[in-house]
Amino acid sequence: MIHLPPFWIVVLNVTGCFILQMGIAWGITQFPAGLFRPEAWLFRKRAWERDGRLYERFFRIRKWKALLPDAAVWFRGGFAKKNLGGRSPDYFRRFEQETCRGELAHWLQMACAPLFFLWNPLWAGWIMVGYFLLSSLPCILTQRFNRIRLAGRHRGASVRLHAGLSDDAQHHA
Repeated sequence: MIHLPPFWIVVLNVTGCFILQMGIAWGITQFPAGLFRPEAWLFRKRAWERDGRLYERFFRIRKWKALLPDAAVWFRGGFAKKNLGGRSPDYFRRFEQETCRGELAHWLQMACAPLFFLWNPLWAGWIMVGYFLLSSLPCILTQRFNRIRLAGRHRGASVRLHAGLSDDAQHHA
């Protein structure tokens, strides 16, 4: 452990959190969207998620998910996920990929939490772990919930298009 005066511990914690979180978020935006596949092991839907019902019933996600920031728009080339900006199957696929990107960024941010034990006393290191959990888990839950919901829309849009109806025609029908 590195021994520092309390002032420098606070400075290092605040700047460390900011640099890690923004650095990882920016770094993840530099990879092509095609690398983020919803069917990959980390991102695929699990049976215990019960098609998103777990997030709705247990976590009451619809009540608070709109309060979360969408940091992707802070970076050039970032993909906004706060609201749907299209209705095509290609847009839905890209949105799903971007939820994978966001989820990975938050997993990586949480994985960095143990670094804070290097200069914090044990009790403060655990506070930092708590901070990373509280700042990342709601975002991970939201990414997974949105991706599960979007997968249904994506499949539904594909079925309607193959049946000869456009998304707009089906929506207004």
